[in-house]
Amino acid sequence: MSDALFGKVIRGRTAAPTLRESADVVVIGTGAGGSMALYELARRGLRCIAIERGSMIGPAEMNQLEDRMIPHLFAESGARATVDRTVNILQGQGVGGSTLHNTNLCKRAPAPIIARWRDELGLALDGLEDDYAAVEAMLKVRTVPEDRVNANNHILARGIEALGYRGGRLSENRDDRCQQSGFCELGCAYNGKTNAFRMLIPPAVEAGATVLTDARVDRIEHDGAQATSVRGRLFDPTRNRPIGEFMISARAVVLAGSATGSAALHIASGLPDPHGRAGVGLHLHPGAAVLGLHDDPVEGWRGIPQSVECTEFLDFDPGAAHRVWIVSGFAHPAGAAALLPGFGPGHAALMRQYARASVAIAMVHDETEGRVSPGEGDNLRIRYAMNDDDRAQVALGLRETARLLLAGGARRVVVPLNPPIVVETERDIEQLTVDLIRPCSPTFTAVHPMSTMRMSASPEDGVVDESGRHHFIDNLWIADGSLLPTSIGGPPQVTIYTLGRRVGRAVADALTAGQPAALTAE
Repeated sequence: MSDALFGKVIRGRTAAPTLRESADVVVIGTGAGGSMALYELARRGLRCIAIERGSMIGPAEMNQLEDRMIPHLFAESGARATVDRTVNILQGQGVGGSTLHNTNLCKRAPAPIIARWRDELGLALDGLEDDYAAVEAMLKVRTVPEDRVNANNHILARGIEALGYRGGRLSENRDDRCQQSGFCELGCAYNGKTNAFRMLIPPAVEAGATVLTDARVDRIEHDGAQATSVRGRLFDPTRNRPIGEFMISARAVVLAGSATGSAALHIASGLPDPHGRAGVGLHLHPGAAVLGLHDDPVEGWRGIPQSVECTEFLDFDPGAAHRVWIVSGFAHPAGAAALLPGFGPGHAALMRQYARASVAIAMVHDETEGRVSPGEGDNLRIRYAMNDDDRAQVALGLRETARLLLAGGARRVVVPLNPPIVVETERDIEQLTVDLIRPCSPTFTAVHPMSTMRMSASPEDGVVDESGRHHFIDNLWIADGSLLPTSIGGPPQVTIYTLGRRVGRAVADALTAGQPAALTAE
């Protein structure tokens, strides 16, 4: 983003102590869905203000240091978790949301999932394929080139080939600015991500949109049928303390604060929810990492972090016997230290193997349903108790991930249960049974929360219709991962971008009905 555009962004810490504004549309959140909706609205000539809890963080500020970037780029300084601390939930903040720190994986929601939404919830989603195609072109989505597959991903690919499993290369939204430095999860210092920050916010601002940063929405004001305004507080990000307040009146509100944040704000605002659908049905797509130890250096922190997947054990029918997606992954030193099991000398011994370690992650296409409610300040109350069927999927995922790493060349595999289990043979793999899966064993991480404000044709089944419009508040739309009625078993960002496009168009159509279109360029 150019310096000129930076100058058009209002930073909460520099705004007046009491900020009062009005707009056609206020967009709450600037992640994939919010930024895409903002782009669609601004290009139609509507006066838009986007509100972002985090800061404007450009490539020059992304210094690739964990202790600096994690507090800046992640909600609750990277410490967000379920109330029982069994699942760490990594969600982004900052202009661009989670697209600033994610690893750029792009997969459409599978056809069987879309069919299930149609059959069970009456969601036709006409034109979805065309919207996917338009979004993928806008974000320059491509298959990760063969020459950009790093050593860690080659290990998983060898395992897939050796075992005859289904798998292949993933798609990404990066371009040739990418230097393959491996620091994607700490932001990109080279601006190689074709993400919301780079591809959507600049043209939206050029079209007249305003972005208010370092601002937390505390309440959506409404009269029971219409949203009237949003209000909240301005923050000094260096001390994380409120320094002012704002209120923005608008003709329409787009809520895009994530599957956790949007649900919590909906509840805190007392928005109509006669069927109790807001904040329930949370899916986390939880994952557990498995560590392979090799004789030769792997240096998995170098290069593009994730480019290979195994789909052998990923089926999409409800209650399927196989619901595990396996991908490569790696963590930087502090993150690795936090995830590795053990204490003292045992933990230190594993860290000394860091350069010779490979990592793959088993993620469960979960049927467990959690719940989100407001907490204190930015902290949310997230409840999620994994059911027995999903626990069995975890055990399956750990077994098959260990098998893949051994087949890919690891001399032994460490499964981070409590206590950890070392696997060297097929017999060792079979000891990884569901009985070993219990709270904090293994440590789960979730980066794909979904489903707390789901779409449905009927108000009894969800919060919004298939256009994202609230069933009871006529001028309120939702545009984030909370729309997804179920887990989709893979990375949701391109689906969230796509739904954001549809929501933005729906809002613009509603507000400009009977008026000449302001901007029509695709």
